[in-house]
Amino acid sequence: MSFLRHPLTLLGVNLSAVAGSTYLLRSHHIYNLEEHEARMDELEGTLRGHIGLIEEALDRLEGKATEADRGKKMNEYYGKRGRDEKKQ
Repeated sequence: MSFLRHPLTLLGVNLSAVAGSTYLLRSHHIYNLEEHEARMDELEGTLRGHIGLIEEALDRLEGKATEADRGKKMNEYYGKRGRDEKKQ
């Protein structure tokens, strides 16, 4: 076990341990970022849908919109996310 006392061996073991742990933490961090982005996209779609439903109900209560107007607004809300992504 005297080879473990050699300074270059200790340096090599330490550097490889740091490199390995850095790689594992980085991959875990990237995975978490992707999962978070997917959750936020789902939440954004849900919120857009709820906003559309609220505005549709408001228009019905006020007697403003026709059926064609409602469909156009819903398509605008649901289609907006796709247009946002194409700009990036």
